[in-house]
Formats: sequence, C-alpha cells, structure tokens
Amino acid sequence: MSGGSIQAELDEDNSNGETNNHAVIIPGMRYNAILLVLFMLVFVCGATWVSIYNFPPFYQRLDTYLQDYRVRIHRVFYPPEEILFVPPEQVETIVQATMGALTPPTAPANTETTAPPLAPTNNPVPTSTELAQPTAVLDVIQTPIPIPTQQPTPIPQVYALSGVRNEVETRNNCGPATLAMALSFWGWQGDQTTVQAVLRPYEYVDDKNVMPAEMQNYVHGYTNLKAAVRVGGDPEMLKSLIAAGFPVIIEKGHTTTGWIGHYILLTGYDDTQAHFLSQDSLIVDPDVPVAYDGLTSWWRHFNYLYIVIYPAEREAELFTVLGPHADAGYNLQASAEKARQEVDALTGRDRFFALYNLGSSLTGLGATAQAVQIFDQAFADVYPDIGKEDRPWRVLWYRTDAYQAYFEAGRYQDVIRLADATLLAIGNPVLEETFYWRGKARDASGDESGAIQDYEAAVRLNPGSTPALEELQRLQGKAP
Repeated sequence: MSGGSIQAELDEDNSNGETNNHAVIIPGMRYNAILLVLFMLVFVCGATWVSIYNFPPFYQRLDTYLQDYRVRIHRVFYPPEEILFVPPEQVETIVQATMGALTPPTAPANTETTAPPLAPTNNPVPTSTELAQPTAVLDVIQTPIPIPTQQPTPIPQVYALSGVRNEVETRNNCGPATLAMALSFWGWQGDQTTVQAVLRPYEYVDDKNVMPAEMQNYVHGYTNLKAAVRVGGDPEMLKSLIAAGFPVIIEKGHTTTGWIGHYILLTGYDDTQAHFLSQDSLIVDPDVPVAYDGLTSWWRHFNYLYIVIYPAEREAELFTVLGPHADAGYNLQASAEKARQEVDALTGRDRFFALYNLGSSLTGLGATAQAVQIFDQAFADVYPDIGKEDRPWRVLWYRTDAYQAYFEAGRYQDVIRLADATLLAIGNPVLEETFYWRGKARDASGDESGAIQDYEAAVRLNPGSTPALEELQRLQGKAP
C-alpha cells in the first residue's frame, strides 16, 4: 500500500468527523510497552541487587573492597610512612637511672592477676598487687643488677604437642583464629567465629587487632580455662613451656605490604634443626617451621610477649616452669632490664622497638615520668631515622602503651596528637583503642563534646569496649 492511499483514508475519516488514530497509535503503544518492559527489568534488577547487597557475606565482601580502595586513595595523598609524631617536649638525654638496671622483687609470689572486663587494653600484661611504688623503680643504681635465672630443667632435644585443630584465618582474624587453635588443644569445641563474635563482633568494620588482654579476658570469661600473659620471653622459656605440655601463643612482627603484627601458636621445637613448630593461621599447612635465629628480631617488636592457656588444676605446674616470672611484677621489671640492655646494643628499627618495650614495661610498673621520656626518644630521635619502607607506622594499632603513658603524665595534647597521626595514617577510622584514649585526653582537656564523639566511635566499633561505654554513659549523664 502506498503512502498516498493511507493519507486518503485518513482524510476520508476526518471528513466524517471521526478521528482515525490507528496508523499512529500502534507505534505509540509499542513505545509504551517497551518502556514498561524496561521499567520492569530495571525494577527486578534493582530489587535483586538490593537483596544480594543486603546478603551479609556479599555486603561484607563488597564493603571490604570499597574500604580497601578508599584507603589506597587516601594513602596517595597521605603516605603513612611519612607521617611523624614528634613530641614537643623532646628529651635530649634520658635520665641515667632509667637506663640503669631495675631491681626485681626478692620473693616472687605465684599468683595470677585476675583479668579485668573485656575492654581496650591499656597494658599488655597484668600488674602485680605487690609491686613496689614507682619511686622504688626510679631509685635505680648506675651498675646494672643481673636478673637471677633459675637452673633450667633438662628438656628433650625434640618435642612436639599434638591435638591442635589448625585453622586458616578470615580477614585480619589471626587473634581469634590463633586463640581458637590454642583452646582446641584443651578440648574446647568452638572455632575462630565463636571467638570473633565476642572480640571482633563486626567483621566488616575490620578491627585491626585483638589485644592480648582481650584474649586473656575471653579465656577467663567464656571458657573453664585460665590464661597467663607475660613479656620478656626467650626461646628457652618457650621450649620449657612446650616440653611441659603447654602450647604458647606469641605475638610478633610480620611483613606483607609493610610492617604488621601477627599471632602464631608454637606447639613444638627441634634443637637438631634449630626451629620451632608453629600453627600459623595465614598458612594452610600445620607445623610450620620457625627458625630460632629468625624469631628473635620479629618477636622483639612485641616485647617478647607470650600467652599460655592452661587448666586451673595445672597452675602450680605452669608457675614452676615460669619460675620468678610467675609474678607479673617481677616479669615486668625483668623485661624492662632486658629492653634497657637492648637499647644500648641495637640501632634503627630494632632500637626503636627496644625503646618502645622499655617504655611499655615502665608504664606497667607505674614509672610514668621515665616512660614518657623513653617514648619521646623513640618517636623523636629514632623513628625519623628509620628508612621509610621499614617504619612500623602501624605500631599504635597493636601497642597502646604510649597513649597510656602520655595520659598518665598529664600530656593530654600529646595523646591527641599521637592519636590524630595514627588515624591519619590508617585512612579508615577502625581503631577502637585510639578513639578511647583520644576521648580520655579530650575529656581531661575540657572538650566533653569531642570526648563523647570518640567514645561513641569506640563503642560503635566494639560494643564490648566496656571502659569507653562507661565513660560515654558518665558524660551523657552530665548533659542537661
């Protein structure tokens, strides 16, 4: 049919007073139908996307990727290895007494300190109620006093424990995974998700670290076992514990894309091969060898910290192996003396950690005035001279003793500056302990609104952050 005949029919219909829309409405109907189909497809796709997005595993994975890319972009503008904390009160020389030996208690008591409620860790080890007053620590003499050591009990050259259920960690979950492996040795039936539900309740938040005291608190509060946390360890102590039937958790430095912290569980040793056997949550295979020589430098990064889980009925046996280190106060003084000796012998990043260890142990002993001087030297004099690729810029993710020392010394602005530098470097506000300490410093400085914001952030990241929640409730209770 030609175009002319169509127009003739239209003219004829119009002349009769009728409107013939057949030739034009059909294309319109098709257009509307196409729009309707497209709308329905978009609606179905959108509903499907929303459903999938709100499915927790998918959401958490996507959110993790988005966080990673956001952090990468942030670090382009704020390279974390270039962010420095320089205390305004720099110390030219450290008091000689600080670097002198620390006198250990003469009669260590085999008592284990009860762990506090689950909370951000202010101190990596529990302190003894029988510690001398800080003035006794300050009045050290110039000549180092040797730390007495007990005669070691002969142990086999080769020894390995069995019965540990190996677990590969989910993202940043080495603390819960390693703790679950250690608990499994004693017949505990949970796994890393059981521990994570308490210590890292929001996996998508990506809490960077579970503190040693949080792990200890979990053992005391959620199992029928006990846990001892000590510092200043050495390979001989680790071997003695393993030979006595106690697997040992240690925290050490690790490197992937820069320095980080990492927990592993030691379950055996072999003197003929000069290595420990470890259960490492980053590695699928069990019994991963860790060379004696290589362990020391990485273990130093966490003050040679070790955690022993044990049944209450074997406490006396454990304390016999620990010897004088069964007393937490003695252990802190001995670790401070060990760190003091390393400060004199080391350089670079190793010296930074030796200073940090000394400051940490002094903080635990209550010698705050000395501790802040040590931390000043670590941050102002040593850290800037470490090569950028080797700088442990994540150290405050794991070890918050510097916050505590500056706070207890009344240097609140230094707490705030150090926290600001730490949060700027991470590029993702997920450090509950940093928010907690900055909140305390802001509160002490009179900035209650800022403190409330920080406490709210800490509680949001971890509802088990008991001190932050208590401080938040206290300040909110003061509001008119």
